Amino acid sequence: MNNVCKLCNIKSKAAAKLKDEEIERLSFNCTMVKFVKGDAIIKQGAFSTNVAYLRNGLAKIHITGPYHEQLVRIVKAPCYLGLPTTFGDKINQYSVTAVDTAEVCFIDISAFRYLLKSNTDFTHEIMMELCRTELEVFYRCANRTQKQMRGKIADVLLEFSDKIFNTKYFNMPLTQEEIGNLVDVTRESVSRVLTEFEKDGIIKIRGRNIEIKKRESLLMISTKG
Repeated sequence: MNNVCKLCNIKSKAAAKLKDEEIERLSFNCTMVKFVKGDAIIKQGAFSTNVAYLRNGLAKIHITGPYHEQLVRIVKAPCYLGLPTTFGDKINQYSVTAVDTAEVCFIDISAFRYLLKSNTDFTHEIMMELCRTELEVFYRCANRTQKQMRGKIADVLLEFSDKIFNTKYFNMPLTQEEIGNLVDVTRESVSRVLTEFEKDGIIKIRGRNIEIKKRESLLMISTKG
């Protein structure tokens, strides 16, 4: 019996619902690949034969539009990548790139679909993740279009501090240009706002290292937008 997935301590909530024989099927149809920063995990326009599960690390989801490439969001392990392709189009509709060292499990899409049909608890967890992702995209879209520049950048800092690194002191993995792309402002605007935040004592910057000094101030800026 193949126990690789059964013994994994970073199983998804969905995989934890599988029975022993289903976990065995998952193991025989799963390959773990390591990536370094900048490596392409999923390529837009490529034919999809797998579902990707981000086991460790960070990744960015981006899509090539009619005029330029748009950074959509940053995702933190553990989470699934490319789930929409499982239910719909066979062609990847966006790209995913490693932001730092990452481990990804690629699951054969036919085996994944079999598990969706055979185990309703597994399917429920997958649908819950899809719903959470959809709501996050809606909120992000509203914030991107309605908030002012300072509010947008405050949101980025709070997201990395509270949701991604869970600490007030972290190493920003994105360039200022990428932050600007994420919230639809220029790199120069990002630089100016970060400088203002530091001057006001809200954050402290040393190269890529950022320390949140006044979280309440960032929350106020975020709320007022």
